[in-house]
Amino acid sequence: MGKTRKVTAFIATSLDGYITAENESLDWLFRVEGEGDNGIGEFYETVDAVIMGRKTYDWIVKHEKGEFPYKGRECYVFSRSAKAESEYVTYVNESSPAQLLNRLKSKHGKVIWLVGGGELLHDFLKENLVDELILTVAPAVLGNGTPLFGKGGVELDLTLKRVRQFNQFVELAYTVNK
Repeated sequence: MGKTRKVTAFIATSLDGYITAENESLDWLFRVEGEGDNGIGEFYETVDAVIMGRKTYDWIVKHEKGEFPYKGRECYVFSRSAKAESEYVTYVNESSPAQLLNRLKSKHGKVIWLVGGGELLHDFLKENLVDELILTVAPAVLGNGTPLFGKGGVELDLTLKRVRQFNQFVELAYTVNK
């Protein structure tokens, strides 16, 4: 069998560590001047499975115009309420993210992208399931909102792999030491 698939959380955050404003808005993020696609396209080519929380999925469906952005990738949406599968996503409501990851990692594949949101990222980090963090930091201070790392209880030991600038954004890539 080949090398183990890795789980990467690639997510944008404000300078003070919030992924959405208090009203779950991302308007602040779209006011920042980036460069090209801010590295997302390059990363996306390494991905064949996407995992997100229901709030993130609902935001995408509401705000993305045109086609579902993760078409062509396996896409899993964690939801506390059971839902039928749709054309592009499979809903999961397993008690632990590890159950889904064990299934995904048992198959040959590429990177598994943990898109968000904050609660799901917190659960994955608590269970030590994230191998890499790629944070795109925007020069915005929100004061409150959805915290990047949830409401505490997570301690991480990280190694910095790379720093890149995309105009006003800074990308920080870390390996999670386990």
